[in-house]
Amino acid sequence: MLRRILKTIWWFLLLGILTIYIYLGLATFTSKTVIAAVIKLEDAPEEIVYRSQQKLNDELGNYWQVILFKQIHSNNNQISSINLRLVGFPGSQELAHPLPLKITSDTGKVLTAADIFLDEAPAPTIGQYDFKDILPQLPNEGLLIGIPLGRQHFINLSIPQYIVQEWQEVALKS
Repeated sequence: MLRRILKTIWWFLLLGILTIYIYLGLATFTSKTVIAAVIKLEDAPEEIVYRSQQKLNDELGNYWQVILFKQIHSNNNQISSINLRLVGFPGSQELAHPLPLKITSDTGKVLTAADIFLDEAPAPTIGQYDFKDILPQLPNEGLLIGIPLGRQHFINLSIPQYIVQEWQEVALKS
């Protein structure tokens, strides 16, 4: 009799543990955690860098590291540059240089950002674009970034609204 009770308790315990694992497993697949932070770095004694960094995937499913950074000379608070750097993970498309980045808002507004790497990038899947004049013009909505692969060929990367808001926060830092 005692053995039968212990066996029943064992099965209920096992069923409980299994249920918890299934519940936790499903919860991790259905929830999306967003960690948004603007990071302040001191690159050199007189230079401050504010940075927003995200990992996003393009329309083909390849991952890109998307980094917007603003460099400021701390002695006079003068902005030296605001750039968007795209770093493709292995398997990503090679970028065409020195073609501009195409930025399209949800409402259809199109902007272009000049390529910083006029001759050669550090790697074929890295691009860096001048956002100093672009950032103040960006609407507070999602964006579609067309990464240039050739004169008429682009691969699209969706930038959600919360990332655009984070970029605007970087723009306000001094």
